[in-house]
Amino acid sequence: MNLKKAIIFMVLSTIAFTGMNGLLKYLTHYNGYQLVFFRSLGSLFFTFGFLISQRIPILGTNRKLLLLRGVLGSTSMLLFFIAVHYMPIGSAVALRYIAPIFAAIFAIIILKENVRPLQWIFFAIAFAGVLVLKGFDDSIAPIGLILVLLASVFSGLVYIVIRKIGLREHPVVIVNYFMCTATIVGGVGAIFNWITPTRTDLMLLLSLGVFGYFGQLFMTKAFQMGEINIIAPIKYVEVVFAIIVGVGFLGETYSLFSFMGMVLIIAGMLLNIWYKSKNQT
Repeated sequence: MNLKKAIIFMVLSTIAFTGMNGLLKYLTHYNGYQLVFFRSLGSLFFTFGFLISQRIPILGTNRKLLLLRGVLGSTSMLLFFIAVHYMPIGSAVALRYIAPIFAAIFAIIILKENVRPLQWIFFAIAFAGVLVLKGFDDSIAPIGLILVLLASVFSGLVYIVIRKIGLREHPVVIVNYFMCTATIVGGVGAIFNWITPTRTDLMLLLSLGVFGYFGQLFMTKAFQMGEINIIAPIKYVEVVFAIIVGVGFLGETYSLFSFMGMVLIIAGMLLNIWYKSKNQT
């Protein structure tokens, strides 16, 4: 393992996702379906190009699970993209990170896995952050909170499906199914509320997919090179970057309670990562 390179890749991943999230908030004059369509379309150039160049079967072998992953992921993406219309980007990114709580619940129900009692305490800390964030932050509309929580639920289900697929499929095949499904879902939904983008906006909309693809690629490389308990916490720096972009470029403001809520969410999830890694060694 090359820890230094792994850390660099994870930092690059957070920067790429921050670029995507910043553009996402900037482009909220377009509807959620249209944002999903262009974000996915922008990534397909890379996923199809890689699979074709490497002669990897595009359809894979576990097609039902791959399609299910695509549908669940597309639903989560759409809900999150719509939620961004109703809250600051930093708050949206922080709230999205409670997805592992729902993944743990689904793992108990579907995969019959065990969650240790201390992990529930860490999850409770994170969820307390959600309550603080919404209870004292007037910039978060109730509909936005509901949408981002639903996005986290579907994201939790995505984790379960990917766990079921395991190593039987190439990672890019899984991502390609996701992007294809999201392109169709976003494209069909956008037909009914289409806004023709300017040339500049078109480039920015397609850039969503470029940032998203490289964010995913760098994150995958980071996890392949470094230990999860060291690399995973770096991912949460994305919340800090999102706040910087929101305040510095998008004119957003955050209250003290907003920061308190975000800290509780990040602390709860980081403690869970630490505890899980400690009990796996």
